[in-house]
Amino acid sequence: MSKKLQNYIELTRIKKPIGIMLLFWPCIWGLTIAYNFEDSIYIYIYYTVLFFLGSTLMRSAGCIINDIVDKNFDKKVRRTKSRPIASGKISVIEAIIFSMLLCILAFFVLIQFNFLTIILAIGSMPLAFTYPYMKRFTYWPQLFLGFTFNYGLIMAWFSINNEFSYIPIIFYIGAIFWTLGYDTIYGYQDIKDDEIIGVKSTSIKFKKNPKIFITICYLIFIFMQVVTGIVMDFKLLYFIGLLFISFHLIYFQSISLDISLPKICLKKFRSNNFLGFLIFLNILAGKGF
Repeated sequence: MSKKLQNYIELTRIKKPIGIMLLFWPCIWGLTIAYNFEDSIYIYIYYTVLFFLGSTLMRSAGCIINDIVDKNFDKKVRRTKSRPIASGKISVIEAIIFSMLLCILAFFVLIQFNFLTIILAIGSMPLAFTYPYMKRFTYWPQLFLGFTFNYGLIMAWFSINNEFSYIPIIFYIGAIFWTLGYDTIYGYQDIKDDEIIGVKSTSIKFKKNPKIFITICYLIFIFMQVVTGIVMDFKLLYFIGLLFISFHLIYFQSISLDISLPKICLKKFRSNNFLGFLIFLNILAGKGF
C-alpha cells in the first residue's frame, strides 16, 4: 500500500470506527423504534445497511472537513499534530476533493430513502459544516455536535413513518445530552493543549465539577428513554434494561471518572459504542422482538 493511500485512509479515521458507530447507533435506534417487525425483516436489514454506509461516508467526510478547519490548531496539539493535513502529507485541495467524493457517494446512499428523509438530510448540512468552527466562539461545541451526530435518529424514524411525530424528538433530545456527556469526557484528553491555544469546550467550562455536569447530561438522557418507553408502551423488560444502562452511564462513565488520566477518559469514551449496542438491544426488548 502506497504512503499516499495510507494518508487518505488515516484522514478518514476509518481505523478508528468509534466515530462511525456513535453516528450509526442513533440511526438504528430511530429505525428500530419506528419499524413494525410484523413487516418484512428484509426492509429493516436493507435500511440498516444504508444507514451504516451513510454513517461511514459522512463521518469520514466530516473528519476531513474538521481537519481542514482545524489545521493550524492541530499543529499545536500533541495528539493531532501528525494528522495528514496538519503535517502536510495531504494538501487542503486534495482533502477538499476527497471529501466531496465521499459526499457524492453518501448522496447516492441518501436517495434510496423517501423524499422527506432526503429533505431532512439536506437540512442538516448547515449543522455538519458549522460544527468545526464552534470551538472558536463558544464553550458549547459539544452541544452542536450532539445536534449533528444524533440527527440520524430523526431521519431513520421518518424513513419508515413518512409523517411528523414527537416520539423521535423525545429520544433525539435525550441523545443530544448523551453526546454532550461523552464528548466532554473525550475532551479531557487535550484540555491542557486546548487551554494554551484558546480552544473552547464544555470540558474546559466544567473542569472544576465535571462529574456533576456529565451526570446531569446522562440523567436527562435516561429520563428521555423512560418517556419514550412510556409513550411507545414498551414492555417491562425495557425499563429493567434501563437500570443497567443507567449504571453504566452514571457510575462507570461519570462517578468513577478521573480527568487527570487521558487513557481512562478515552476508555470511558469508547465504552459508548458498547452502550449504543446495549440501548439497541433494549429497544428490541421493549418492542417484544
